[in-house]
Amino acid sequence: MAEPLIAHINLARGFRGGERQTELLVQGLASAGWRQRLVVRRGEALARRLAGIPGAQLREVPGNVLAAALALRGADLVHVHEARALQAAWFGSLAGGAPYLVTRRVQQGPSHHALNRAMYRRAARIAVLSRAIAASLAALEPGLACEVIPSASAGLVAVPERVAELRRQFGGDCVVGHVGALVDSHKGQRQILAMARETRRSAPGIRYVLVGSGRDEAALRAEAAGLDNLHFTGEVRDVGSYLAAMDVFLYPSRHEGLGSILLDAMAFGLPVVATRVGGIPEVVTNGSGGLLCEVDDVAGLTAAVLTLHADPALRERMAAANRERARGFSPETMTRRYINLYRSLLPGAAAAST
Repeated sequence: MAEPLIAHINLARGFRGGERQTELLVQGLASAGWRQRLVVRRGEALARRLAGIPGAQLREVPGNVLAAALALRGADLVHVHEARALQAAWFGSLAGGAPYLVTRRVQQGPSHHALNRAMYRRAARIAVLSRAIAASLAALEPGLACEVIPSASAGLVAVPERVAELRRQFGGDCVVGHVGALVDSHKGQRQILAMARETRRSAPGIRYVLVGSGRDEAALRAEAAGLDNLHFTGEVRDVGSYLAAMDVFLYPSRHEGLGSILLDAMAFGLPVVATRVGGIPEVVTNGSGGLLCEVDDVAGLTAAVLTLHADPALRERMAAANRERARGFSPETMTRRYINLYRSLLPGAAAAST
């Protein structure tokens, strides 16, 4: 019997956390010898990054559901990585195509309507990054079978010379950094601006650094005018060097399925200040690896940063705890868990490599 063919489908625009996790899984499965097809939106970064992976067929398609569904034909199992891809997999399965499993990465939604209920009910299995996401799906359709498979750290690396350059550029004695799409309704960056205003005079050694771009970037830059203790970097390629240049990682999200960048920050030994929402408490151990606050509690977030700024020994203890905890979120661990899931769904999958 031929080894099963897994078709991954991700039709997202841009390259964010979900696309990085798709890439990590595809690479892990390729190393384990699995046959794969990669159905992605034409011209997007994910298509470029997945090109040339051994044993993987790359199919670039327009964003419409019909074209994507046709590209899935012949697969033994379809792995859905985002919402639009789910429509294609569902449509294809109705036309006699392969069964599909869904990885649900976001806490908000899905919208409570009949189509969503039908698509999730038809899934062979649903993987979620956190228990918080499983709860949001239970609100859509009670009884859905969900399996928690967290994201993986990305194995980012830092260049020492670049790290030293960034430390000189940022100045101060404590760099409090944030990495994420600049979308305040999701990531809550206006809270960081308020913190920078609050501590500008009381703790002048703290520097806030926002790494990333997004729809609110121009507005946030305008609102931060005059804050010489806050830096915007825009989109960067060497995220690992920026993480290595930080002393504290700040993540004031308003909702979050898991927050895979937290795993990278923890792997770099950064203590975390974050909001107690979604899957974040499932990753960050309050009091051990970081300090968690409520959404929009700027005073609480500021107090947490000031506590860490004033206590290097506490920062070091949290750094050690986070490095150790991050080892449990490796790409190898995530890949192995998905392989076990595939095998449970495909009778012939036991013959594939591990």
